[in-house]
Amino acid sequence: MAFMLKRVYNKGMKKLLKLSLSTLSTLCLASVSASFYFFHVAQVRGKKAFIDEAETPKSSPLYQDEQDFLKLDKKTLTIENDGLTLKAWYVPAETKTNKTAIIVHGFNGCKEEMMAYGMLFHRLGYHVLMPDNRAHGISDGSLIGYGVTDKRDLIAWTNMLISTNAESEIIYFGLSMGAATVMLSTREHLPKNVKSIIEDCGYTSVWDELSYQAKQMYGLPKFPLLYEVSAISKLRAGFSYDENGASAVKSLENNKLPVLFIHGTADDFVPTEMVNQNFAATKGPRELWLVKGAKHAKSLETDRNGYYAKVADFLAKYGYPNRL
Repeated sequence: MAFMLKRVYNKGMKKLLKLSLSTLSTLCLASVSASFYFFHVAQVRGKKAFIDEAETPKSSPLYQDEQDFLKLDKKTLTIENDGLTLKAWYVPAETKTNKTAIIVHGFNGCKEEMMAYGMLFHRLGYHVLMPDNRAHGISDGSLIGYGVTDKRDLIAWTNMLISTNAESEIIYFGLSMGAATVMLSTREHLPKNVKSIIEDCGYTSVWDELSYQAKQMYGLPKFPLLYEVSAISKLRAGFSYDENGASAVKSLENNKLPVLFIHGTADDFVPTEMVNQNFAATKGPRELWLVKGAKHAKSLETDRNGYYAKVADFLAKYGYPNRL
C-alpha cells in the first residue's frame, strides 16, 4: 500500500513539475516577446502612435516664427559619424559673428519641428545649425539613441564648425530628448569652443524616463520588462538604460559650463520634478525657469515673450549680445 501511494505521489509531483516548467517557459517566452516589442516601440526608427505629428496651427504663437524661418537662406550640411550620413540645416547670421547655436530636436522629431527655436537664435544674431539626429529626419540610422549615441553626433557637428572657424563660440540648445543629448554631452571632453547650454524639458536619465513611461502608458512595473529591454539595447544599440553615460544627472556632476534649465510645470511626459535633480547636479553657473502651466515641450508656445527674454538675458549674462 505504501509503495502504491509513493508511486502516485511521485507521478503527481512529476506532473506538477512538468506543468510548472511549462508555465514558466510560457511566461518567459511571453516576457521576451514583450521585451522585443517594447524595444521596437522605444528605439526602432518609425512612426510612433503616442507622438503628435500635427502641423503648427495658424492660431499658435509660433506659427509666424516658423513662416519667417522658412524664408531664411539655408543650406543642407552633411557629416559622416559612426558610419552614418547625418544631415543638418545651416542658417548664417545676418551680420558677421563667431557665435553659433546648435539646436537639437526631441524623440521622433526632426529639424523642421525646431524652426521656431531656430528663428529665436537667428534673431539673437547667431548662426544656426539644426541637425536631424541619427534615425530621424533625413539622417541615416535605424536605432534611436535617447541622447546617448546622439551626443557623439553633436560633438561631431561641433568639430565640423570648429574646422571651418577655429574662433567659433558655440552654445548647445536641446528640447526633450535633445535636452538630454546636450546634458549628456557634458560627460565628454567638450571642445573649449562650447560656451554654454540651454536645456528645455530634458529627463534625468534614460532609465528614469522609460520607467516612468512604462508605468504611465502601459501600467507596467520596471521588473522584469525594462531590465530585458535595456539588455536588448545594450546588444543592439551599444548602451544600457541604467549606465552612467545614459544619466544626465551623472553627466552634469562633471559640468562647469553655464546651464539654463527650462521646464513646464504641467509636464506629464517628462515629470517636472526631474529638472530639479538635473539643476542640483550641475557644478557650473546655473539658472532654472519653470514655465507655469506649460505641458511637455510647450514652454515657448505657452510664454513666447518670456522665453525670448529669459534666453536672451541668460546669454547676455555670459558674454553674449542681447539684441532683442
